[in-house]
Amino acid sequence: MENLGIGLQLMIVGMCTVFLILIIVIYGGKLLIMAVNRLAPEEMAAARKTAQSQAGTASPSTMAVLNEVVKQLTGGKGHVSSVRKI
Repeated sequence: MENLGIGLQLMIVGMCTVFLILIIVIYGGKLLIMAVNRLAPEEMAAARKTAQSQAGTASPSTMAVLNEVVKQLTGGKGHVSSVRKI
């Protein structure tokens, strides 16, 4: 019985230790993300917006092809509302 008590005590201490370490990792990660977002704002969003505005719309022939493909795939129920590169 003595070994069982020591085993349970060791298990509880180990589980509590793992739980505390996971809490530290979670909040440390959140803190790191907040710090990075404040110190280095996202530059990719601005680059994407300028690239999309420069891309413009698709040519009329491309739109015609896309409309036909969508009509065939959807049985005439679908339509193309906009075309943009992702």
